[in-house]
Amino acid sequence: MATYEPSILRNVPNLNRIDVYEAQADGYAGLRKALSMDPAAVIDQVKKSGLRGRGGAGFPTGLKWSFMPKTSDKTKYLACNGDEGEPGTFKDRQIFDLNPHLFVEGATIGAFAMGCAAIYVYIRGEYVPQIHSLQRAIDEAYAKGYLGQNIMGSGYSVEMHVHKGSGAYICGEETSMLNSLEGERPYPRNKPPFPAQSGLWNSPTTINNIETLASAALVMQKSAEWFAGIGAEKHPGPVLYGISGHVNKPGVFDLPTGMLIE
Repeated sequence: MATYEPSILRNVPNLNRIDVYEAQADGYAGLRKALSMDPAAVIDQVKKSGLRGRGGAGFPTGLKWSFMPKTSDKTKYLACNGDEGEPGTFKDRQIFDLNPHLFVEGATIGAFAMGCAAIYVYIRGEYVPQIHSLQRAIDEAYAKGYLGQNIMGSGYSVEMHVHKGSGAYICGEETSMLNSLEGERPYPRNKPPFPAQSGLWNSPTTINNIETLASAALVMQKSAEWFAGIGAEKHPGPVLYGISGHVNKPGVFDLPTGMLIE
């Protein structure tokens, strides 16, 4: 474990700039690889990696992506939850600050795999510097052709939008977040129907955490086998540990899953 190389928050200066991300971290190589594959094969790779949601519930990410209908007469959406309202929770903030392109790449991979036409990133309004950092990364990705129309000549197109929340703790719950995105009161919805059938604007929607999608980019950049070989067998991969309170070394630590913190 002592020789583990950080994978999400890498120690690379200016990694939040697209030219550095491309040159120093295989930036957007995972997206290029995904776009060369059948969308179902991308989902299979994420399933094979063992990636589980990093937002709290730990649901298998590839399985969740597979719930999205293959065809629909409505627009399909990917909603990314960066509200981070839990006390002492600040891992996604670090991704927005230090490695936002890893998230942008992973979200675009997920949207392609599920056939989504739009990605909405819900971020808490108090994260003002992080909103600017993320928007700059999105603008850079558009300028390079990693977002927008006919991405890398693949024929696939997707738009990414940033939505600033108003600090409501309940928006950590996925259907409350959807209501907030629609401009309504952020109250939880009754289930069924589930978001994959009727989410944003009554259209098929998948909701993922920011770190989950950043991890999906690593799966495609490196391989499902690489990801599955890190950390705990049933919940593998790198993960961000947020440590705060009365401790000697507070902060966010990029380590394998299954670590015992003393």
